[in-house]
Amino acid sequence: MILIDQRRSIKIMKICVLIFRKERLSMDKTSFNIYQQQSRKTWNLVHTDHAIVYPTLGLVNEAGEVAGKIKKIFRDKGGQIGEAERQALKGELGDVLWYLTQICTELDLTLEEVAAYNLEKLLDRLERGVIRGEGDVR
Repeated sequence: MILIDQRRSIKIMKICVLIFRKERLSMDKTSFNIYQQQSRKTWNLVHTDHAIVYPTLGLVNEAGEVAGKIKKIFRDKGGQIGEAERQALKGELGDVLWYLTQICTELDLTLEEVAAYNLEKLLDRLERGVIRGEGDVR
């Protein structure tokens, strides 16, 4: 029964996507309501009662703050990184480092171990001529 409902939901969602694409509809209130109703069928509650969740979310948040500061440097300052921007980035990068450290600790990894592994992986890719590209395995 659940499989049939999932298939029906997927079919309805695909039809909605086709309608949006084919007719190039603007996302009006009705369109968003349909999207919201259909997309909710794909939602699932994921229990996250684990010590690694908070530092992982913190890492992503702080990395986003670094990206935001870089964006504004290029948008507002023509890409010129002055001392004030450098200091602000240093603070944000410190926060990134803190959260990364907590994740490593939770996984019983040292920062040295992670850095050594990363460098080994990158040098191997460089030697094989695949430093650029996509995917973890190349």
